[in-house]
This record gives sequence, structure tokens and C-alpha cells, in this order.
Amino acid sequence: MNILQRIFRDHYEEIIYTMHPRPSVVENIDKMINCGDPSFGGAMYGCPVCGKLKFVPFRCHSRFCPTCGNKYSIDRTLAMSFKIVNVRHRHCVFTIAEELRPFFLADRSLLNCLFSAVRSVILRMFLKMNKSQSFTPGFICVLHTFGRDLKWNPHIHCLISEGGLGNSGLWRNVRYFNYTLLRDSFQTALLNELEQRLGPSFKRVKSSVYRDHKNGFYVYAKPRKCDPGTVIKYIGRYLGRPVIATSRIDSYDGDHVTFHYNRHEDERLVTETIPVLEFIERLIRHIPEKHFKMIRYYGLYARHRESDKKLNRAISLEKHKVFLSFNRWRECILFSFGYDPLKCPACGTTMLFLELYHNHHRVPLDEMYRKAMAKAHGCRSPASSRYSDRCLHLC
Repeated sequence: MNILQRIFRDHYEEIIYTMHPRPSVVENIDKMINCGDPSFGGAMYGCPVCGKLKFVPFRCHSRFCPTCGNKYSIDRTLAMSFKIVNVRHRHCVFTIAEELRPFFLADRSLLNCLFSAVRSVILRMFLKMNKSQSFTPGFICVLHTFGRDLKWNPHIHCLISEGGLGNSGLWRNVRYFNYTLLRDSFQTALLNELEQRLGPSFKRVKSSVYRDHKNGFYVYAKPRKCDPGTVIKYIGRYLGRPVIATSRIDSYDGDHVTFHYNRHEDERLVTETIPVLEFIERLIRHIPEKHFKMIRYYGLYARHRESDKKLNRAISLEKHKVFLSFNRWRECILFSFGYDPLKCPACGTTMLFLELYHNHHRVPLDEMYRKAMAKAHGCRSPASSRYSDRCLHLC
């Protein structure tokens, strides 16, 4: 059990009865607390030489779990890297005014407005370069709702190709991004979206935001030499990571939690000690609603046209299987911790899969086969079981 599991298990009842969390929060907390618990099932492996057995429990596959969240981050990073075109990219960050943050916390559906505003601003910037060609870039937007101090701070990380594909099939490189256009356009687009959603009551807030932020919202878009290799590292660092790593939690005494982070302004190390319930509240507010998409693809990275296949990707299609093979459970543990989890500790032979257990019961392999075949053929009717029985008989 890691330190985050201990914190939430010790205060589970307080979370439920005093914080009244959202259903998606309760679901993710339950998954995280029970992650790796053998009583929920797992796979049994055995050595064919010496007969030694090893039981590997199931994981929770929750993004909130520090272990499974890191695996999810690696999977998403790999999926995004397959889409990247072999051109220079720019990492941009779109932030909002501090007085707008409570609106997004009170109504999480408003987070869609952030994506919509960023999309319209970027497409408009490229459209102004040449309206007849309508150059389209490829860009990936990822929502982060947390800062380094874990407080509520929704903002968009965006990876944009420094160039776009025109209607005639020509590629145009773009090295200059108009900061004034990005700041002003993003502010206008977002405030207009919020006014449409919230109605006339938002007009007073909108006027005060324009008055207090005359230069628009801050947008970080400084040019860097982001070749495809650097871009993929950026993806892993910024575009898919859990809220907090257990390595950042320094201590927990039952009542208080001490954690550290590097302050964004000057990279100074800051250590903070807060009550445990406040720490929990900071974490759970960043759990998204179920099925809410935190990563979205736009432009060239969203389309699936025949002409887009001619684009030169940073990772060729032939290498996809090789990269995916590094992302399996066994290879990930070997790469991260330096040992093979299926290597017999007694004789060194690779252990073989024997049985699967779920809810204290052994799952027959023929039942697993039937479910797999029914899922593969998309059969959800009673006839699917008869079809899988025939397949099993033929095999």
C-alpha cells in the first residue's frame, strides 16, 4: 500500500460523509484504494521447471491512482506521438483570469468552453495567413485543472505544428505567432462562450474582466527548437500526467500531509504542510467527470482524410508495433524497475500463465474465450453464446 492509499483509506468515512464527493470521485477513490488488493482477483503464473507459483493481482486502471495513472500517461503519450507530423512544433499554454476559476469549479461542463475557445483562436490565426489556401495546422489540446501547488487552476496545454497544410496540398512553415492576436482573441472567444452559457448575469463579470485585463489573458507561446524528438518528450512531461506523484509526498502523520513542488515563477523548491482533509480536497477536485475527454485533437490531428496519409509522420507506421511492444505490463516493469516480473526467482525460467481469479473464484478459460469471441464479433444477442460454442468446438 502506497502513501496515497493510506491517506484515503484512513479518512474514507470523513470524505464520504463530510465532503459529499461527486459519484466519479467516489468511483476513482474506491478503485485507487483497492488497487493491487489480491482479494479482488488476479492471475496465477507458474514456473514449468521448478513449479514455483506467483500471483499477480489486478490493478485499478484509474487515472487518479499514482501507479495506474502513470501507466495511463505513458499510453496516452504513445498514442499522441503516433499522430505527430515530422515538423517543428510549439508548446503553448492558455491561461485564464483568476476570477473566472470558480465558475469552472461550480459547473464543470464549462470546461468545454476552454477547448472551444482555443480551437477557434488557433484556426483563426492560421486562416488569416491566407484565406484562399486555408492552411490547417495539427494541434493537440490537454486540459490541466491543477497548478504545482495542487490548487484549482484550469488551463490548456497545446502542442501546435509550426506550419499548416493548404487546400492545394502544399505545406507552409510558420515561425511567427502573433502574441497580441492570441491573447486578445482567446480572451474574447472564452468570455463570449461563457456569456452564452451563463446568460445575462455574466455580463457584469465580463465587463470587469475586460477592465482588469486590458492586454488579454496570458498565453505562453515562446518559440523553442521543438524537433519531433523533443516534442514527444514534451508530450510525456506536460500532456498526460497524474495530479501528484507519491515521490512528492514527504510525510503523513495522520493529521497533516507535507509535500513539495518547484514554484513555477522561479523554480524555487517549496515545502508545504497542510491538514490532511485539505490535501484530500485539493486532490479530488481535479478528478474529471466520467467520460469527460481531457485530451482532444484538432486540425490535421483530428481529420482522417485520404490526403492526410501523405504527411510524413515523426514515427512511421512500420515502427508502431515495436513502440507498442515496449508498453506492455511486463516490459514497463522491466524498463522502470529493472527486473522481469515473470522471471522465476528460483531458476530464472520464464513463468507461464495458469489461471485467472476474480472475486475469490477461479474463472474458467473457456468462459474467457467465449466472452472474447463475442466481443470480437460484436455479438450481444443470445446467439453470440451459441456462436462462440461452435468456435470453441471447431478449435
